[in-house]
Amino acid sequence: MTQTLAVTEIYASIQGESSHAGRPCTFVRLAGCPLRCRWCDTEYSFARGEKRTIAEIVAAVQALGIQLCEVTGGEPLAQAACAALLQALCDAGLEVLLETSGAFAVDQLDPRVHVIADLKCPGSGEAARNLWPALAQLRPCDELKIVVADRADFDWAQAMLRDKLPDLRAQVLWSAVASELPPAQLAAWLLQERAPGRLQLQLHKILWPDVERGV
Repeated sequence: MTQTLAVTEIYASIQGESSHAGRPCTFVRLAGCPLRCRWCDTEYSFARGEKRTIAEIVAAVQALGIQLCEVTGGEPLAQAACAALLQALCDAGLEVLLETSGAFAVDQLDPRVHVIADLKCPGSGEAARNLWPALAQLRPCDELKIVVADRADFDWAQAMLRDKLPDLRAQVLWSAVASELPPAQLAAWLLQERAPGRLQLQLHKILWPDVERGV
C-alpha cells in the first residue's frame, strides 16, 4: 500500500462506455502512455502526474462513495504498481474495471478485475501494438473495444476477430471515431455484416460535450 503511482486525476462521473455505461463510477486516471493513437482524447494524461501511494488512492476513491471504480489512463498497466492498485481496490470491496490498450498482458491481474481492452485498428496508427495472446485470454466478464475510423478499419477488425481471435469469449464493443465516422454508418455496417458485439456511444461526450476533463 506504500507503492506509488503517477496519477492524473480521480473524479466521479457517469460511466460513458462499456456494458456499464450509465452507471455512476469513480475514475482513477493514471499518467503516462507509450502509445500514441491518432485520435486519443486524453493526451493531457501523458504528463508526469502526481505521485500518490496506493493507500492514498484507495482512500480518495472510497471518499467519493461510489461502488464502481475504473482505473484508466493513459495506459495504466505501463506503471508496474498498477496490478497492486487494482488488487487493493478489489480488497476494499469495490467493483473494479480496468481500461487498457490491449498492448499489455493481463493474465496476472487480480481475477476480480473486469478488463476492457482495446483492439487497435490500423487507423489508430498503433495496430502493431496489439498483444494477441493477451486479447485471446479475455474472459466472458471482460470486454474488447474496437474503435473504427472507416470501412477499412471495420473490415480489418472483422478479419482479426475471425482469424486471430476465433475463440474470443469477451463481449465485443464497437465505437466510431468522433468527428470522423457517423455512428449511424457504423450501425449500418454492423447490421449489414451481422457482426458480433454491440454498438456503443460515448455517453459522457453526449452529456458534457464541451468538457474535456473530469467526465
